[in-house]
Amino acid sequence: MPQFDFRAPRLFVDASLRAGEMVALMRDQSNYLGNVLRLSGGDTILVFNGRDGEWQAQVSGRKRLDALAIATQTRPQDRLPDLAYVFAPLKHARLDYMVQKAVEMGAASLQPVLTRFTQVARVNTERMRANVIEAAEQCGILSIAEVAEPQPLEGFLNKRAADRLLVFCDEAAEVTNPFDALKRGLNPSHGIDVLIGPEGGFAEEERAVLKQQPAILTLSLGPRVLRADTAGVAALALVQAAIGDWSGNAQG
Repeated sequence: MPQFDFRAPRLFVDASLRAGEMVALMRDQSNYLGNVLRLSGGDTILVFNGRDGEWQAQVSGRKRLDALAIATQTRPQDRLPDLAYVFAPLKHARLDYMVQKAVEMGAASLQPVLTRFTQVARVNTERMRANVIEAAEQCGILSIAEVAEPQPLEGFLNKRAADRLLVFCDEAAEVTNPFDALKRGLNPSHGIDVLIGPEGGFAEEERAVLKQQPAILTLSLGPRVLRADTAGVAALALVQAAIGDWSGNAQG
């Protein structure tokens, strides 16, 4: 990973980034830079858009900061591993946490699925996208994870590519070493879907459908039952360490 400047303020902008370009600031971005970070015209920040890498930019404006002058590229664009976080959504703050941590752990896409025991009927995907961007801004991430619209679990399973590895985290699975199970598991070169269920677990009919998937690895996350948001972090860490981009042999 190229050297990252952890001290410089960092901002996501939905605009093309090239040397010499001027990018207009939205009102909330202007307020954040001027009133929260206390920056002034002439100060520099880092900007990214998920496509063109990371750039140094100079803030401009007199009474109100209103634009960025794009200067030089500091890091080229990278690619996230082909890793999808598939989860039964939670309520409010815990969903915010789950989304932020999935982004920090390197998920390239977030797919909410509705199961029999899912406790949330409606999902605010715009809020999820805002949390994706905030996590990327704070953690030096260059790519923006995709946020998919919620769909029933069975619908997701019917549409997913058959050659993708499905890591099914099941609290009812036999307790074995999950890291070893992943290392001995199926080929992840066509992408990985990590599935975390709701607080009430999966229904038996859902388990039956899941176990019919052609490339599935049923995984225990240890001898303790974890909350859904904790299970997500644990599962993503295991997958990244065993077969993802922490392992040094990930498929992009």
